[in-house]
Amino acid sequence: MSNLRIFAMNHKKISSLHINNMCSSKIRASLKRLRLHVLLGRNYSSLPGLIGNDIKSLHSIINPPIAKIRNIGIMAHIDAGKTTTTERILYYSGYTRSLGDVDDGDTVTDFMAQERERGITIQSAAVTFDWKGYRINLIDTPGHVDFTLEVERCLRVLDGAVAVFDASAGVEAQTLTVWRQADKHKIPRICFLNKMDKIGASFNYAVESIREKLKAKPLLLQLPIGEGKTFKGVVDVVSKEKLIWNPNSDDGKDFERKPLLEMSDPELLKEITEARNALIEQVADLDDEFADLVLGKFSENFDLLPAEKLQTAVHRVTLAQTAVPVLCGSALKNKGVQPLLDAITMYLPSPEERNYEFLQWYKGDLCALAFKVLHDKQRGPLVFMRIYSGMIKPQLAIHNINGNCTERISRLLLPFADQHVEIPSLTAGNIALTVGLKHTATGDTIVSSKSSALAACRRAEREGEKKHRQNSEAERLLLAGVEIPEPVFFCTIEPPSMAKQPDLNHALKCLQREDPSLKVKLDPDSGQTILCGMGELHIEIIHDRIKREYGLETYLGPLQVAYRETILNSVRATDTLDRTLGDRRHLVTVEVEAKSLETSSLLPVIEYAASVAEDLSQASREAIENGLHSACLQGPLLGFPIQDVAITLHSLVIHPGTSTTMISACVSRCLQKALKKADKQILEPLMNLEVTVTRDYLSPVLADLAQRRGNIQEIQTRQDNKVIIGFVPLAEIMASFILLPTSLSC
Repeated sequence: MSNLRIFAMNHKKISSLHINNMCSSKIRASLKRLRLHVLLGRNYSSLPGLIGNDIKSLHSIINPPIAKIRNIGIMAHIDAGKTTTTERILYYSGYTRSLGDVDDGDTVTDFMAQERERGITIQSAAVTFDWKGYRINLIDTPGHVDFTLEVERCLRVLDGAVAVFDASAGVEAQTLTVWRQADKHKIPRICFLNKMDKIGASFNYAVESIREKLKAKPLLLQLPIGEGKTFKGVVDVVSKEKLIWNPNSDDGKDFERKPLLEMSDPELLKEITEARNALIEQVADLDDEFADLVLGKFSENFDLLPAEKLQTAVHRVTLAQTAVPVLCGSALKNKGVQPLLDAITMYLPSPEERNYEFLQWYKGDLCALAFKVLHDKQRGPLVFMRIYSGMIKPQLAIHNINGNCTERISRLLLPFADQHVEIPSLTAGNIALTVGLKHTATGDTIVSSKSSALAACRRAEREGEKKHRQNSEAERLLLAGVEIPEPVFFCTIEPPSMAKQPDLNHALKCLQREDPSLKVKLDPDSGQTILCGMGELHIEIIHDRIKREYGLETYLGPLQVAYRETILNSVRATDTLDRTLGDRRHLVTVEVEAKSLETSSLLPVIEYAASVAEDLSQASREAIENGLHSACLQGPLLGFPIQDVAITLHSLVIHPGTSTTMISACVSRCLQKALKKADKQILEPLMNLEVTVTRDYLSPVLADLAQRRGNIQEIQTRQDNKVIIGFVPLAEIMASFILLPTSLSC
């Protein structure tokens, strides 16, 4: 492997790897592993809406008006404080009666044993609660790069998102990834600068990093009162009020909101007035309606502009995704969370404010997207659905367009993390949890019946909303699912005995349905089962879940990097297959050409010469493509899959009566012959790297990265630290990194 070419997995998107090594954190982690974990019981309040004496009708509790619904996600880099923020949100909304803590392992959304032991979020968790008359369906997502798919499939069904930032670090590696995912799904979002009480926190630095790295326009709706240890509250720029939390309050419920006055806070009032005027000008540049209002009535004195008018304009700008509102606080210290909840209801959209073009085809009939599957030992598969139109009820028969099958929902639940409440119905705009769907998987489109799907298809045809493939009516109605990234690690997995192999197969089948990024395949040579995952932690979690949830003590082989192979030149090969089976003669002669592609493509690009394409039947075409794809699964160099190749079929002679299986076998053998003749090259995954280090350790870190074949792109200054930005081959940073008494994040 002297000739190596570095590549980025999944359409040349460079993955991000997060490593956070501190000597002190390693010691804490070791002590934590030794500590007995007692899963503390939580005190939950009643159904949302049933707080105190405010008893509402069951219908208003379960199915609030669609304008009062907010479907939001919490997304961020690992350790930015997503789960802590979620925990405070649930407490202040009345959903829980005590504050949970990640370090204590008693948070609502991190309910898996692996999450509580490691203090990280592994799988997304949905909770439903009320805040000041609004129904909020909130999903807490993971921040680790290994579980990026969890964020992707949740953002697909959400209407808005809260991006949480560590105020001392600003935009970090995984922040860029989740922000790109939100851009892809056109999700309006607001920013929450968390950890304002942390030493080194800088509001201005964090805002500037949002502007520079995310290329977003921040709207400063709040300014902090103090930073680091002096942080005690925030100032609302829109209403010119300051919010001060009582330092003696244990839970952060006790805070004072009062207007800024010239007598008591002259300097702060001047600063906020300037910030408010700048905000008004910024919003006016982005929103024509607001600009007309400001220039018409309030051009001489912005102080007379009502806060409600400014809030409405910020709402429109947020929906248009031309700017992002920015708030700040400290979730751990219980400061700034209530204003964040107000901002969620005020600035993020309701389901009816999102423009989903496919809804016009269904005319109020059921249309839903299954975005997550969990396995429950008692109830079987639990399927999370986002309802876009229509209504879901228990015992309802539904049609799965992707699977072309009809199933029946036995029970309907509202999700509350690991607690679920059974309900009689749920309408459009909500997120439901269904029981009884045995064949539905992530990304499946659900409708009321096959006839409903066909009727919607006809409407789509009339309105010119056809897709590029015309051979299947159902394909025009499929909601966009999620893109499953290619795995970057693999290892063998073996049961304790051959008698347990069926149990292992069942466990892996269930886990694959839950987690589409987990791939399982059988090695054709050794017969061993191969686990393919997104990272070391991903495979470690799967191994642990098989042991805990399915009672199987499995054995993992050494972890290996998923390399790829490609060719560097153009080669041709000819092959003939002549075989007689029974009284039938199978004769195929084929000539193929393989050449390298300049653009990245995981699958081979297949072309046909004009003379071949004219007389080629559909069955023969499918057989040829199956043969070419199977030949690319194992490269001639080390047996890794082939990518970045274009294959042209120049000639094909088929004897009458030849089976499609023989055609496929001949084409596959011919391509393998061509690939062996070509100049070959190994491709390896490359990880984007960001290392934060003190000046004293900059030289040894750079030397270590050079030994690991790292490529340094840039060295930035972040307050008193240096930030090294570059990339390094994945194989060089497996299970190890630089161990220095400083904070390293990459």
